[in-house]
Amino acid sequence: MIRVIKTPEVRLTELLDCAQRLFFSRGYDNTTINDIIGEAGISKGAFYHYFASKEALLEALAARMARDSVRELQPLLDNPELDAIGRLNALFGGARRMKVEMAPHIRNTFDVVFRPENVVLFHRIDRAVSAVVTPILSGILAEGAEEGILDAPDPLAFAEMLLQFRLSLGPVMHKAMQQAKDGNVDEAAQMLDERLRLYGLAIDRVLKLPDGTIEMAEKGFARALLDANQS
Repeated sequence: MIRVIKTPEVRLTELLDCAQRLFFSRGYDNTTINDIIGEAGISKGAFYHYFASKEALLEALAARMARDSVRELQPLLDNPELDAIGRLNALFGGARRMKVEMAPHIRNTFDVVFRPENVVLFHRIDRAVSAVVTPILSGILAEGAEEGILDAPDPLAFAEMLLQFRLSLGPVMHKAMQQAKDGNVDEAAQMLDERLRLYGLAIDRVLKLPDGTIEMAEKGFARALLDANQS
């Protein structure tokens, strides 16, 4: 049999692709490293060459999904007809990538990070995503400040602080998922929708925008997220 030599970049991409397929279909908890290396057709040693653990793989996958989301949003972010507020809503709301139909896959993959016992993993994922989003958010805030439509004296510092607000979503997301598992999906979705609304409101207040200017998620996202895998 002829051995196929692949570059590290190609092998890494294939490994992330396999992990994403398995996490999306089975869930993170129900996927083992052996499952991933079997799907990818590599040895366990090759896996550990790229990732120290399954958690490190999830962190890398979160960063890649963030980059993919930004890439899909790029036409909106580059649209000359949108001002900084329009770009902020596109970025925070995830108008393309975070579609409602993606919600079950997101839950399957990332519900583990919202558990209280996994707070370190939650912060690792947050850091990985923030590294992708912060420069883009900072640029939008700088544009808005220059246009005089929002208040961000230090765009980079403000971007970092606004993204830190997300950390408060962890416990709420966990509680909502627990309520949904207990059959209280309506109550859980309402609670999560309200917290997302308040997240947007907090950003409005910091940037001195009218209340309700920033929308954090597409309509129906919280319900679709919590409806996933109730069996």
